[in-house]
Amino acid sequence: MITKKLLSLIMLCLIILIACSNDDADQTGQNVASKEIDQEPIETSEPEFYYPLTGLPSSQPVTNRIVSVMINNHPSARPQTGLSQADIVFEMLAEGQTTRFLAMFQSEAPEVVGPVRSARPYYFNLADDYNALYVYHGAADFIENMLKGGAADHLNGSYFDNDGHLFVRETFRVAPHNSYLQYQAVEDVATTQGYDMEATYETLPFLDEETLGDIAGEQRSEVTLYYGQESVRYVYDETIDKYLRYNNQQQTVELENETPIELDNVFIIETPHQVIDDQGRRDIDLTSGGNAYLLQKGKLQKIQWKNSEGRLIPVRNDEPVGFVPGKTWVNVIPTDPGLNGITEME
Repeated sequence: MITKKLLSLIMLCLIILIACSNDDADQTGQNVASKEIDQEPIETSEPEFYYPLTGLPSSQPVTNRIVSVMINNHPSARPQTGLSQADIVFEMLAEGQTTRFLAMFQSEAPEVVGPVRSARPYYFNLADDYNALYVYHGAADFIENMLKGGAADHLNGSYFDNDGHLFVRETFRVAPHNSYLQYQAVEDVATTQGYDMEATYETLPFLDEETLGDIAGEQRSEVTLYYGQESVRYVYDETIDKYLRYNNQQQTVELENETPIELDNVFIIETPHQVIDDQGRRDIDLTSGGNAYLLQKGKLQKIQWKNSEGRLIPVRNDEPVGFVPGKTWVNVIPTDPGLNGITEME
C-alpha cells in the first residue's frame, strides 16, 4: 500500500520533471530563434574598387601601371600568347594589309606575351595617352629617336634581345616572329630604367546592373570586317555571353593551351589612314572622332567614337555609351570602305 508520504514524494518528482521539460523547451526555442537570426542574409555593399579598363571589381585599390605590348599578327605569328589576359586590345594596320595589336594589361599579369614586334608612332602615342608603359621590339631610327626624346615611357626589346630575363627568342618560330616578352620581369626592368610603375586612372564608362538589360541596337550574331583581303570575324556565343574572334576563319586562341579569346565588347571605329613614306608606313587619325559600331550581348549599335582625354570611347550625341564590364577589342579601320565594308549576319 502506498503511504501518503510516498505519494507526496512521487508528485513532487513529477512536478520537477515537468518544470525541467518546459525549461528545455524554452531554451530550445531560444536556440532555434538564435540560429534563425544568425542565418539571415547579410546585406552586401557595392565594391569599393574597380579595374579602370574592365570595370570589374577589385579587392584592393588598383595602383599598378598599365603595360601595353606591341604584338605581331602576321600569319606566321599566330596563334599568339597572352592575348586572352589583356584588358583591351587595339588592332590597327601597320604596313600593307597586316595588322598589329597593342594589348593593354592591368587586371591580369600573364607569364609570357608575344610575339613582340616593332614600334609605330600611332601605337606609342595611344599608349602614352593611356599612361601605359610601351613595350616593343625594334624601331626605325627616326621612331626610336622620338621615343628617346620622351614620346612615351618605353622598353625596346632590341636592347634586351634574348637576354633570358625580359625577352626570349623561341626556337619554334623564326625571326622576326619569335621574340617573347617575359612579362613578370617588366616592372623590375622598367623601374631600373627610371619609370614609375604605380599610377592611378579614371575608370572608363561602364554600364551598371540596372542598365545592362537596356542595351540598344539590332540583333547580330556575327560581324565580319576586312583589312584588305584579310578578314576578322566576331561571333556571339550566347551560351557564354561572349564574342569569339576569328582571323581568316581561324579562331583566335592561345598558342600554349588553345584558350579562346572571349570578349564582352567589340568596338569598331573608322578613321582616316594615310601612307606617309615609300616603306608603306601609315599615319592614323585617332583624335578627330567619327562613326563606329559597338557590339555587346549580341546587339550592334551604330554610334560614334570620340577621343576623350586620349582615350577612345563610344558616344551617342556626344554622350558616353557604357561598355559592358569585361574585356574589349577595338578595331580601327580606314574610312574607305569604312563601316560600309562590314558584313553583318543575323
